Amino acid sequence: MTQQPFSRPGAIDLSALKRPAAPTPPAGAGVPAGGGGGGIASYALEVTEQNFQEVIERSMTAPVLLVLFSRSRMPESGQLADDLATLSGEFEGRFLAGLVDVDASPQIAQAMQVQSIPLVVAILDGRPAPLLQDVVPLEELRTALTQVMQQLATQGMTARHQPLSGAAPAVDGDEEAVDPRYAAAEDAMAANDFDGAVAEYQKLVTANPADAEAAAGLAMAKVLQRTQGVDPAAARATADSAPDDLDAQTLVADLDLLEGRVDEAFGRLVELVRRSAGDERNAAREHLLGLFAAVGNDDPRVLKGRQNLASALF
Repeated sequence: MTQQPFSRPGAIDLSALKRPAAPTPPAGAGVPAGGGGGGIASYALEVTEQNFQEVIERSMTAPVLLVLFSRSRMPESGQLADDLATLSGEFEGRFLAGLVDVDASPQIAQAMQVQSIPLVVAILDGRPAPLLQDVVPLEELRTALTQVMQQLATQGMTARHQPLSGAAPAVDGDEEAVDPRYAAAEDAMAANDFDGAVAEYQKLVTANPADAEAAAGLAMAKVLQRTQGVDPAAARATADSAPDDLDAQTLVADLDLLEGRVDEAFGRLVELVRRSAGDERNAAREHLLGLFAAVGNDDPRVLKGRQNLASALF
C-alpha cells in the first residue's frame, strides 16, 4: 500500500478540545459497521468534539484508528470510513475505529493539523502515528491492517477493546474482549509467565502452522523468556567485551529488539553470522530467523535483514 509522506508529525494538541459541561452521548455509543442496522457488536463509533478526548483515552487499552473524512466533499473518503468500520468488526476489538466527519467536527481536524482527506491515524497510548493518506479498496485495507495488527502483536500489544454494543459488558470495566484461542497465551503473557506463554503459543502453532498471529506471539514470547531477569547494562558490557561470543551477542540482540532497535538487533546478528563458522554460524542464523518471525515477515526491516543475511552467508 502506497503511503504519502505525512507532513505534520508530532503530538496532537488536545488542549483546544474541552469536555462540555452539559451531558453528551457516551463515547461507547457504537455505529453499525458499514452504516447498516443496529443490534450487533460494534467496534466503531462516531467521534465528535465532545467525545474526542475520551476516544483518545481508549487508546491506552488497545489501538484506536481515526479516519477523517468528508462525504460531501469527497464521497469516496466516506466509503473508506465505512470500510474501516466494517473491518473493526472483523478484527473483533483489535482496534477501535473512530469516524471523524471533518465537516461536522472541524475543531478535530484543526487540532490534528489535517491538510487533506482522507487521513487514517493510529493512536497508541495516546500518541498519534499516520497510517494512510489515500483511498484504497477494502481488500487492500484489510491486508494492510492485518500486517499492522501482526506487527503490534509482536511488540506485545495484544489487548482488545470491549464491543460498544450488542454484547454483555465485562465483569469489570478493565477487562478486554479476547479471542478465546489466544486467551491462555495472553493471560500468561500478562502475568509475565513467559514459559507458560511459550507453551500455549506452541500448542496453537502446532495445531495450525499457518496461524501467523500465533507464530509471531510464540517468537516474541521466546524473546521475553530469554531476557527475563537479565540486567541489560551487564549484558551489553559482556557483549562489548566479547564481540564473537554467541550467547552474549544473541542476548543483546534480543534486548535491542525489545527496546525497538530492530535494525540494530538484525545488524548485530548478521555481522556475527559473517564472522563465524560451523555450528556457531548456524546458531546465529537460526536466532536471527526467530527475530524475523517476531517482527513479521512483511516488515520492510525484515526484508532488508534477509537480504543482508543472504549477503553474509554467500
